[in-house]
Amino acid sequence: MTGRLFDSEDRSGTERRTPVPAGEAPLAVRMRPRSLGELVGQEHLLGPGSALRTAIETGEPHSMILYGPPGSGKTTLARIVAGAAQGAFEEESAVNAGRAEVRAMIERAAERRRATDQPTIFFLDEIHRFNKAQQDALLPAVEEGLVTLIGATTENPYFEVNSALLSRSQIYELRELEPHQIRALLERALADRDRGIADPPRVTDEALELLAGRSGGDVRTAFGALERAVEAVRAGNGEVELAVAEDALQRKAVSFDKQGDRHYDYASALIKSLRGSDPDAAIYYLAAMLEGGEDPRFIARRMVILASEDIGNADPQALLVATAAGQAVDRVGLPECALNLAQAAAYLALAPKSNASTTAISAAMRHIDEHGAKLPPDHLRDAHYAGARKLGRGQGYVYPHDEPGGIAGQPLLPAELEDQRFYEPTDRGFEAELGERLRRARGKRSN
Repeated sequence: MTGRLFDSEDRSGTERRTPVPAGEAPLAVRMRPRSLGELVGQEHLLGPGSALRTAIETGEPHSMILYGPPGSGKTTLARIVAGAAQGAFEEESAVNAGRAEVRAMIERAAERRRATDQPTIFFLDEIHRFNKAQQDALLPAVEEGLVTLIGATTENPYFEVNSALLSRSQIYELRELEPHQIRALLERALADRDRGIADPPRVTDEALELLAGRSGGDVRTAFGALERAVEAVRAGNGEVELAVAEDALQRKAVSFDKQGDRHYDYASALIKSLRGSDPDAAIYYLAAMLEGGEDPRFIARRMVILASEDIGNADPQALLVATAAGQAVDRVGLPECALNLAQAAAYLALAPKSNASTTAISAAMRHIDEHGAKLPPDHLRDAHYAGARKLGRGQGYVYPHDEPGGIAGQPLLPAELEDQRFYEPTDRGFEAELGERLRRARGKRSN
């Protein structure tokens, strides 16, 4: 690679940005790992013999998209990959770059290839912010191998990146750092006199645990809070204790985007916890969604659906509880409606479960899709209009209330489907009683 990897000029020699003096840069920037040896976490991607580690060690990267939560090391890893590669490095943020910048980068890459046969590594931060036209402008250069793309995104690339680019890139999902990993990085910053905190005050174990545990897996958040805590005690020559760290951190930020991947992940976890009869997990994910800014009406709608989809007639009250919670959300609003949603979540989680109604309607719809909808028997068809009787409509209909037990033995399905069964109750909750009623009714109709 020519020159320094990340100086104030791009590889074409044109001015890109004014560098911040090293000592004035934020701690997270100063402590950014410069090699695989300094990198903490992501062992699942960088184990011996892995594709990504091999690409770094051989200096021959492939196009890739690094996907993960904020502060998990996407930019750091991209720069490590690029730093090991034998090629020119170009970097853009999709927030600021457009098609013109992409075309200019491609022209520089083509000129390098012609002049020196030097490849180009293009790091595009926040690639999910590129629209379809911008991504299409980049595609030919990636497709032809003129540019090796390294994209970084906090959003699920399968939702946000064109399928053509996805098919030419390897997706690597980074995980948020664990508290012990973030603590190790904080301790490194306190010990590194050159890049870290010069002449640091004493930081208690409790303060480090708080900063590491409540940073939400985001090392930038932890570094920023550590800097603020140190600044707060320097004037008084004190130490960073728990209260100081808590004040610097304020509160754990919930990594949640109402339109993004975390929205679907938490919604899925909530529903599966309710279905799995775990009120603790359900209420935890409910809290995470509300703290992250999720619309409580969305949560209430999902609960109403679950009440029929996964509980059904095993506990008919579940639908009433869920519907009442939805009405309470509209009437009360946040923050108090969290109480109504939590009450409903606990009830739904502990209700007996049955998907018999779901299975029944799915089976009936599938049957109609495959065979068409058959007409009802004549004795069930509408007979209220003049001339209906002449057509045989309604003739022979047996009124159930006139029969013993209120059940008529008359077949009600179309003749071609008399032996077809869609609804099969479970033996759980109230549905067990319904199952017994159904057996009696079917028995009478089969006689």
